[in-house]
Amino acid sequence: MNLLVTGGAGFIGSNFILYWMRTHPEDSVINFDKLTYAGNLENLKEIENLPNYVFIHGDICDTNAVIKALADVDTVVHFAAESHVDRSILESSPFIQTNIVGTHVLLEASLKAGVKRFHHVSTDEVFGSLDIHDSKKFTEATPYDPRSPYSASKASSDHLVRAYYHTYGLPMTITNCSNNYGPYQFPEKLIPLAITNSIEGKKVPVYGDGFNIRDWLYVEDHCRAIDLVLQKGKIGETYCIGGTDQDFNNLTIVKKILSFLGKDESFIEFVKDRPGHDRRYAINWDKIHKELGWKPLHDVDTWLMKTIEWYKNNQQWWRHIKSGEYQTYYKEQYGRNGGKT
Repeated sequence: MNLLVTGGAGFIGSNFILYWMRTHPEDSVINFDKLTYAGNLENLKEIENLPNYVFIHGDICDTNAVIKALADVDTVVHFAAESHVDRSILESSPFIQTNIVGTHVLLEASLKAGVKRFHHVSTDEVFGSLDIHDSKKFTEATPYDPRSPYSASKASSDHLVRAYYHTYGLPMTITNCSNNYGPYQFPEKLIPLAITNSIEGKKVPVYGDGFNIRDWLYVEDHCRAIDLVLQKGKIGETYCIGGTDQDFNNLTIVKKILSFLGKDESFIEFVKDRPGHDRRYAINWDKIHKELGWKPLHDVDTWLMKTIEWYKNNQQWWRHIKSGEYQTYYKEQYGRNGGKT
């Protein structure tokens, strides 16, 4: 298999490439990435010299670059996206450009190149927000109800991918996943932010009352799920991927991290909630379990401890990131909401 992985220098994309090269060493992988703030080629140091791995510095909105990259490619795995809700609230334009326009460019080029599979990686946030007191979960049949510029842009890209299947016959699959965590995640997201701030002896900012609920998916479990969808998934189908069977609110996750790191709850700092903050996400992953045999390998505590150990053992990686432009963003986002840096 010859894969083009868009956004392969990002958090999930780089984990996927590392996973794929371990489990499918006979395949070839092209990593096509613009290297925005969250893209980091250091994530891929261990494979950068392999003969069947190539990095192309490119933008998915650049038609000519995409067409050139797709030569001899049979499978596209599309991760490339602006993905942070907070940033989409501050400035939505990059999300429209990358997530919608970029996906359209990639679809057009893939159709013309005759790729055998186009796999689109999406999010559970396209489904909107669930009631915090309800046991209901998202499924593949849940109506779309995006509530932030980020989720609206991802919903738009999902619709485009399905349209290219129904109208043009592009062989596609989609996965809608829950909140990922694990190695190489940029420390603007809750779990790496809580871990790295705790190690630095800093407060951990928590939005609102901290009772917003998320389904937490370890990134390697996510990579295994995509692998199964590529190998056994039905063309034209969507698969929801979740990491847990129970609800965990953000405050509980932060408390677990602090406890694992020997910190008390005085390190928690509640900050003003963000606009339109979805209250609860939860995924029913019965379909991918029943049809493809996938399930998470371990529980949240096991994967969380593994993630904490990675950040403890790779401090040079994240300390380099938590400087410069990141600090400007951090102060703007949390300082204006009452947090202290």
